[in-house]
Amino acid sequence: MNKRLIGIIAALALVVGGSLVYSNLTKQDTKTETANKTAKVGVLQFVSHPSLDLIYQGIQDGLAEEGYKGDQVKIDFMNSEGDQSKVATMSKQLVSNGNDVVVGIATPAAQGLASATKDLPVIMAAITDPVGANLVQNLEKPGGNITGVSDHNPAEQQVELIKTLTPDVKTVGALYSSSEDNSKSQVEEFKAYAEKAGLKVETFAVPSTNEIASTVNVMTGKVDAIWVPIDNTIASAFSTVVSSNQTAKKPIYPSATAMVEAGGLASVVVDQHDLGVATGKMIAKVLKGEKPADTPVNVFSTGKSVINKKVAQELGITVPESVLKEAGQVIE
Repeated sequence: MNKRLIGIIAALALVVGGSLVYSNLTKQDTKTETANKTAKVGVLQFVSHPSLDLIYQGIQDGLAEEGYKGDQVKIDFMNSEGDQSKVATMSKQLVSNGNDVVVGIATPAAQGLASATKDLPVIMAAITDPVGANLVQNLEKPGGNITGVSDHNPAEQQVELIKTLTPDVKTVGALYSSSEDNSKSQVEEFKAYAEKAGLKVETFAVPSTNEIASTVNVMTGKVDAIWVPIDNTIASAFSTVVSSNQTAKKPIYPSATAMVEAGGLASVVVDQHDLGVATGKMIAKVLKGEKPADTPVNVFSTGKSVINKKVAQELGITVPESVLKEAGQVIE
């Protein structure tokens, strides 16, 4: 009887032991599968221009810094080339393509993705006014499936720079796209700071790139300087702004380094590559399990000045040594 009981106990021990070994092996296999799983990231860029291209490069660099590179990540990239109907179609495609997270570079792209899904995490890249664009309820606690990085335009610093470099300027023309929500809020903020500083601001909105040349021709007869917000429509055709201003030669103050390099006089800008890197790191956080609803929006609001010395010389403007010394970048 005892021998039989001992035999049963031994058999049970073998079964239990085998189950535990199998269970542990299965857990290890699952862990290995999770570790080796390729993260799928869908990216929608609104339009091609140097600033947004820098953000996309920064996103890839930020992901790589967090270990998502090579076989660890698959990026599903689409560019709507400024076409709103493509934004809607591509947003739906990226959502249905089996991506773990989707990213919108520029406000219209983020809005398109937000309309396409209420479940999949959406990460904003370079969204100037996320609350005004109805993407999040609150910057500290976004509340839904969306969070990301915001580039709040340093309007007050820009006004100070305009007053320093061109003290004779009395009227500034704000050139922006009427179809971009983030541009409207920037214009309002810039206008408030400019008027407080004693400047008059006239606004000139264009529905598309086709109206830029004629609008610049009209505005140069009415203003002393041109200011451009962070605006994808204007940025994508900034060469038209510069060429249309060749005769009038009004100083142009854009809101991105690439536009200063392409013929603007100066600006105070938020670094676009840094924005992208911060976005990449936030994507990594969400891939590792953080919920967008509880992840505060990362706001970049302090900028560095960029001065185009060559344009200043062409316009007969002497840039003070103190301004050159403090500048983040001087274009010779």
